[in-house]
Amino acid sequence: MAIPASLSKNLRFPAVAAPMFLVSGPEIVIATCKAGMIGTFPALNQRTSEGYAEWLDEIKGSLGPEDAAFGVNLIVHNTNTRLMADIQITVQHKVPLVITSLGAVKDIVDAVHSYGGVVFHDIINARHARKAMEAGVDGLILVSAGAGGHAGNQHPFALINEIREFFSGTILLSGAQSTGGDVAAGLMAGADLGYMGTRFIATTEARAVEGYREMLIESTAKDITYTDAISGINANFLTPSLIANGLDPAAAKDPHHKIDMAEELNSEAKAWKTIWSAGQGVGSIHEVLPVADLVSRLKAEFSAAHKAFAARAKLYDL
Repeated sequence: MAIPASLSKNLRFPAVAAPMFLVSGPEIVIATCKAGMIGTFPALNQRTSEGYAEWLDEIKGSLGPEDAAFGVNLIVHNTNTRLMADIQITVQHKVPLVITSLGAVKDIVDAVHSYGGVVFHDIINARHARKAMEAGVDGLILVSAGAGGHAGNQHPFALINEIREFFSGTILLSGAQSTGGDVAAGLMAGADLGYMGTRFIATTEARAVEGYREMLIESTAKDITYTDAISGINANFLTPSLIANGLDPAAAKDPHHKIDMAEELNSEAKAWKTIWSAGQGVGSIHEVLPVADLVSRLKAEFSAAHKAFAARAKLYDL
């Protein structure tokens, strides 16, 4: 269990701000890295490969020698027609961390390793983890039950324990990681880094519309719907956003009922743009904060959790 040296340098809080589709841009990445956490964004949040290269130039030009590392998410799937062009740009810019999704491919891992970069891969079960290991990834992002966006259905403790039996690389835990205490619990369970998405949507640097942030603050875990009806892959969404787009949450959960997106969504609604994703940790979000203030709070919560655990351990002479 270890964090690669290229990522642990200047890391002042053991977590990654996850790359969020349509939400993460240079602003949140830069602010996160300056606060001492790893900031990331999806390459596809920029509409063109040329724009992606410009974002990398902007991020690299804004970060100094004392800031934490940054990363980019690449969709490794045959539907991503930009993949090869974006890989070339990634290599040229020597992006410190590459997060791969929907496919672990050795050639891509080797390309990132060629300049000393690190590759983490999203997984939801042991089968996916073993495939990623075969491709040579450095770390696994365990997207457990309750995570925002595409997510699995395994309990985080069960998933960590199962993966740790055969994987010795870096493990990141995703799933309702909303507080510093959550990150501390994940590390206690065997993770090396927390992986936080939903909590960072409610920041001033995020590219989320105001209605999205307001819905996060107003929602709790009961307002999350887990369904594959929106994108074809199981993901967690804010139930009020489904309703606002004319969708029946009960039907979305029914595996025997397939939603006809063209028929049931109103003309302005598009998956992920007006149907908003969030994890089950939304109940811990009560306000919108600048990233620097949020990370400062996370550090304080982490420290408090550590001290509280140490005090409890003394009660049992541990």
